[in-house]
Amino acid sequence: MMRVLFLDIDGVLNSAAWNAEHQQEIAQGILIDREKVKLLSQLVRDTHAQIILHSGWRMWFDAQLRPLRKEAEILAQFFAEMGLSIAGVTPDLTTEDIRRNKQFSLVKADEILAWLGQHEDIHSWLVLDDLDLHNETIRQHQVQTDPAVGFTWKDVERACQILAK
Repeated sequence: MMRVLFLDIDGVLNSAAWNAEHQQEIAQGILIDREKVKLLSQLVRDTHAQIILHSGWRMWFDAQLRPLRKEAEILAQFFAEMGLSIAGVTPDLTTEDIRRNKQFSLVKADEILAWLGQHEDIHSWLVLDDLDLHNETIRQHQVQTDPAVGFTWKDVERACQILAK
């Protein structure tokens, strides 16, 4: 039986505050706050959860989860440094209209539930996302981060509680 962590990136592993202070890094393709990755690493070590990417960033990896863009390479590098890896990705249920209007929160819950429907060996699961995903089942398993600050120790504590169920 597995524990699964559905991970969004923007607003979780970066934040409005970090982005404002790190324009030079952003210009170099570094869009991730290394301190947030450390927190994620602690959560994964404590819970032994597998990371399933449900962020739009999943499109920046190929079918073998190899990075296709510099930003994804840097994320993979930061993960490797912390002993983390991406075990899989959720399916893409977006439409052209959803992508054009950036309304990803309308399908993220369905993407997560579809992934869960294809994997019966799940003991517990968690969603880390800064968006409201408009689904009560998801809400019971979600730690909704504040996009202004991203992932915090308080979020780690809450996430551990959810995954311990």
